[in-house]
Amino acid sequence: MKPDMKVKLAGLELVNPVIAASGTFGYGIEFEEIVSLERIGGFVTKGISILPMAGHPAPRIVQTAAGMLNAIGLQNVGVDEYIERKLPPLARYPSCKVIVNVFGYTVGDYIQVIERLNHAEGIHAYELNVSCPNVHAGGMAFGADPGSLEYLVSRAKSASTRPLFVKLSPNVTSIAHMARIAAEAGADAISLTNTFLALAIDAETRRPRLSNITGGLSGPAIKPIALRMVYETAHAVRIPILGMGGIVTPEDAVEFLLAGATAVQVGTASYADPRAVERLARGLESWCRSHGVEKVSSLTGALEIPRD
Repeated sequence: MKPDMKVKLAGLELVNPVIAASGTFGYGIEFEEIVSLERIGGFVTKGISILPMAGHPAPRIVQTAAGMLNAIGLQNVGVDEYIERKLPPLARYPSCKVIVNVFGYTVGDYIQVIERLNHAEGIHAYELNVSCPNVHAGGMAFGADPGSLEYLVSRAKSASTRPLFVKLSPNVTSIAHMARIAAEAGADAISLTNTFLALAIDAETRRPRLSNITGGLSGPAIKPIALRMVYETAHAVRIPILGMGGIVTPEDAVEFLLAGATAVQVGTASYADPRAVERLARGLESWCRSHGVEKVSSLTGALEIPRD
């Protein structure tokens, strides 16, 4: 019997709970000849800013023992170019949900991008990247300061005509606390987690391996920490969670669902295998079939805790 792979996420119905993560899937359209876009739940675009950005100089990506470090620097074409050239071709894939990642260095930056996107067709939701430094708060990331996070999310929610997801930074003392702040400020879903701030050094040259010195750690190395954060957040908020962090196999995706995620995002795996998102969507369906799971949505939060 074919399992029901549909999930509902903040008012959206996805054909399955597997989504390509921001920064690993371009603007989506670049993958149309590699991935069957109608066979994945959706994708999150690269971060979009009000003006184009060139990003950091090379080297910007470094392989680690169990993942990778990146410091791309949020390179993107800017919101106007995105709306004019990158978005329209995606109308060929109506079942694939388009989630636009939005970032800025002031609250006004975020609002301007959202207001431009509100007038564009073919977008299903926004994902706020709150790991950016707030220039009006001395450079502290929006997602690391409760007051800044609350203000940004509430303003963005007021400006948005679509569901608003908030992608939290894991570089905080309590992820559950920050998730509650985002939810109370109006977030429709929480994305967990963004990359972990990290450093790689070349012992021979005695120099950092990245031009930016530090970068974001992703991949299998962070999976146990990300799972813990999803689990804690699922017990702190009532809104849906998109789990991510080192998902490589269907079993990895199942673990995030059991921990409390409604859907999952696949990122670093796409660097090793550009078809990873579609492969995992198929694999998750096979896993459900072989384990007698009639509805994939029944896995969300189904972790069994032993009681002595």
